[in-house]
Amino acid sequence: MSTEVTLPTLGESVNEATISRWLKEVGEHVDADEPLLEVSTDKVDTEVPSPVSGTLLETRFAEDEVAQVGAVLAVVGEPSEAPTPTGPAASTPPAAPAAPAAPAAPPAPRATLPDFDGYVTPLVRKLATDNGIDLAAVTGTGVGGRIRKQDVETAIEARRAAAAAASAPAAPAPVRASKAPSPDAAKRGTTEKMTNLRKIVATRMRDSLQISAQLTATVEIDLSAIARVRAAAKNEFRKREGVGLTYLAFITKAATEALRDFPKVNASVDQEAGTITYHDSEDIGIAVDTPKGLMVPVIKDAGDLNVGGIAKRIGDLAARARDGRIGPDELNGATFTITNYGSTGTLFDTPIINQPNVAILGTGAMVKRPIVVTDAFGDDTVAIRPMMYLSLTYDHRLVDGADASRFLSALKARLEEGDFGGEFGQTQ
Repeated sequence: MSTEVTLPTLGESVNEATISRWLKEVGEHVDADEPLLEVSTDKVDTEVPSPVSGTLLETRFAEDEVAQVGAVLAVVGEPSEAPTPTGPAASTPPAAPAAPAAPAAPPAPRATLPDFDGYVTPLVRKLATDNGIDLAAVTGTGVGGRIRKQDVETAIEARRAAAAAASAPAAPAPVRASKAPSPDAAKRGTTEKMTNLRKIVATRMRDSLQISAQLTATVEIDLSAIARVRAAAKNEFRKREGVGLTYLAFITKAATEALRDFPKVNASVDQEAGTITYHDSEDIGIAVDTPKGLMVPVIKDAGDLNVGGIAKRIGDLAARARDGRIGPDELNGATFTITNYGSTGTLFDTPIINQPNVAILGTGAMVKRPIVVTDAFGDDTVAIRPMMYLSLTYDHRLVDGADASRFLSALKARLEEGDFGGEFGQTQ
């Protein structure tokens, strides 16, 4: 009996998806739970697995077509259930008798591998076993981190390459290290089709500028106090938690505290309804640069977390966004957004608001430079300090320039004068 493959629910607010790529062709065998196709939504790309083992008999949507949640995408069943082709079938000469099969070679002995408790398809498990691959050491790229056939094949190739490198004679040391080419260098002189995610980002950025009246204010922050706290705590924190204690975590914590004092910056505007919603939680969107494009996973109730908790959430969300393991619901509901363009060396920028937010904070690169420092007696000296520009793009429909200035001043004071060391067992 054939089975229909439908588009599953992909998130609370997701009603449709675009067919990105069929991973199987009609007539090919597919195992239960093996990815059958890839789909894209306005939030995330994901795979749709086959619910049963069988032959792909029919596909109902072509690539780049849009399907609604619940729509039948394909039919899987026995080959005998395939739709009967119309028109007379071409006559074919009788098949020649098959040659007698050669005796099978005895199977090669297999290395004993550790047990792997995670679910993989029989095909994937057999491929790993036959090639001596420990599934526990394989990083899955499928839905929810599931290990796919391609992941095992990648592990096999990586092991072969490592073995070849180990047996090759050592190359002489280069006189001068060559600069690695940009990942996009190969695109020079080419034309490509926009991905679904790129189309969505393009549309939303354009619409954001059309919907709201945006302008940007900037302040300069002295991160000396935070740098001292971080330097003393980062190694132990990484050893204990497995993620980095980044400056972004401190800035995010300070931002949530400032948002509580300035709820106008943590609000949403519905101009058609004539309403303003002041949110009662600080749900912070963190812009993440991924191989597929910009994503903004959300730290829900970030105001209830300490610096360490925020650092762990940033590390987890960013890693899963880059690996394609982020869920659609984790990309919804931000009340305020932070973008860290300083990670690539940019000093300051004018970020575009992530609708329906009314503000977005941009963090620039931290740079050590000489500044004038005034001591407690009013005397000025020149000192080298770690400095950073913070840029706040705000929606002038709701947030006035004075509001933005007061918010940034409070954020600056918290970052420069706040006691962050207590959380890490440090005293001022």
